[in-house]
Amino acid sequence: MTVERALRGAPPHRLLDSLRVDLARRFAALSTDLLLVDYGLTSLRPVEPVQDPAGTRHGAVGSGPAGRALSTQQPYLFGGDGPTATAYLPVTVRGERCGVLVVVLPPDRATPAVTEELADIAETLGHALRIADRHTDLYRRTRRARALSVPAEMQWGVLPGHACTGAEFDLYAYWEPSYTSGGHVLDWCATEEELTLVVANGTGPGAPSALVSNLALNAIRNARRAGLDLVGQASLTDQALYGQHRGERPLSALLLSFARATGEVRVVDAGSPTVWRDRGAATERIELERQLPLGMFEDTVYATQSLRVLPGDRLVFVACDRGEPPPGGGDAALDRAVRRAIERTRGTSCADTPRALVRELREEPPGGLPDDVLVVCLDWHGRAPAERRAVADEEH
Repeated sequence: MTVERALRGAPPHRLLDSLRVDLARRFAALSTDLLLVDYGLTSLRPVEPVQDPAGTRHGAVGSGPAGRALSTQQPYLFGGDGPTATAYLPVTVRGERCGVLVVVLPPDRATPAVTEELADIAETLGHALRIADRHTDLYRRTRRARALSVPAEMQWGVLPGHACTGAEFDLYAYWEPSYTSGGHVLDWCATEEELTLVVANGTGPGAPSALVSNLALNAIRNARRAGLDLVGQASLTDQALYGQHRGERPLSALLLSFARATGEVRVVDAGSPTVWRDRGAATERIELERQLPLGMFEDTVYATQSLRVLPGDRLVFVACDRGEPPPGGGDAALDRAVRRAIERTRGTSCADTPRALVRELREEPPGGLPDDVLVVCLDWHGRAPAERRAVADEEH
């Protein structure tokens, strides 16, 4: 029986038990444990019960061999000179870094070929976890370093995750506070032709904000899945929010559609978050024509704008509820801080950039960055000319 079949046949809460039996049989594995990344992306937490309590403990993301495997996204084989060796294998699904599989092996099984095979198994486990997560609380309980607020629970129930990757792009997000906020709006959808992205300013903490973001996100998805374009998505969401809140809870949002073959981008800017482009050695804020926030007035008419991204471009979206500009500073002060933070993190991987940017901005003088913030980083790779020609030939 293959690993895939064994995982499909296992109860959702016993995926790890099924995998332990299979790895013990095939590789004489002495123990198999799974570490999951917590909601705040700060620690790796073991799924209980663990097989190797001495070697599988809570650990900080970025430290130790497990942290190394997670950050580099490469399998890591530790030891082998003693009685055992330990393989640390990243568990990742389409860019979403779920955790690390830790397998203790006899030294004679600690070979590159076995490690490579275990890395494939870890990837398979990641996909199985995505499905099992709908049917058990085990993995979501494990991911909690502390209690989630009810608004945060609502938010995590609808947001797509932290990451999405494709041949033409890498997209990663990070938001704070991860355990108490409920106002962030983030969504994406990838098809053969385009990547659609929605980023909205946080609307503050508490259940009312979570309800606003939940309504907006479901309205956007409803319109998109009905085949409406960006204008239609913005209009339907505008009507839904206004119909419910009569202009008292508007939402500033940015809706974008990237043509995967060409990098052409259509944009609806509804009083949006800021968007920055890092191209070569130049960092600049992309100035868009802002339209009314979603849900502010009845029957608002929206229009699209156009821009283009080139291979090597990095787009950074900073979404937060700024409120009224502080005296003497205002948005200009925050924009300068964002520009400096982007420049300082230019060499950071796309996956690590959103959290690094938030850390940089938190170190700025007080009053700069609101407590509630969402940062999204999109690295655009584009398609090679040969790939673009092949797609064009298929279309004709």
